[in-house]
Amino acid sequence: MTSAPDTMRVFVPLTIKRQNGRPRILPPSDLDRADRDPTAADRRLLRALARAWDWRRQLERGQAATLTDIAEAEGVTVAFISRFLRLAYLSPLVLEHLLVRRRPCALSLEQLTLVALAPWSEQTARIFEE
Repeated sequence: MTSAPDTMRVFVPLTIKRQNGRPRILPPSDLDRADRDPTAADRRLLRALARAWDWRRQLERGQAATLTDIAEAEGVTVAFISRFLRLAYLSPLVLEHLLVRRRPCALSLEQLTLVALAPWSEQTARIFEE
C-alpha cells in the first residue's frame, strides 16, 4: 500500500509589480473583476474616512484651532480639508455599511463628499443606489 505524499505543490499565477518602491501582488490578468471579493473595501475610501475622523477629533479636542492649522500640518489646501472633512459627518448607518459590512459604495470619493451634505435619512439610498 502506498502512502500519500507529505507535501503538496500548488501553483498560483501571480504577478509582482513594484509600486512606489514597494512590491504589489497582482492577480492573473484573465481573472474577471466580478470574481474578486465583492466585500473588499476601497482603500482610498477607508483612508479618506480615517483622515476625516482624525481631523474632526483634532478640532473637537482643541489640538487644531482651525482648518488652516490642519492643512498646514498635512501639507494640503484648506479646500481639500473642508471637502473631505464632510466624510466625518456621514450618517451612522452609512458608516456601518461601509466599514462594518464592507458594502461597496456606488459613488466616487468626490461624489461621496457631496452626498455627505445631504440629510442622514437620504444618504443611504443615494450612496448605495437602493
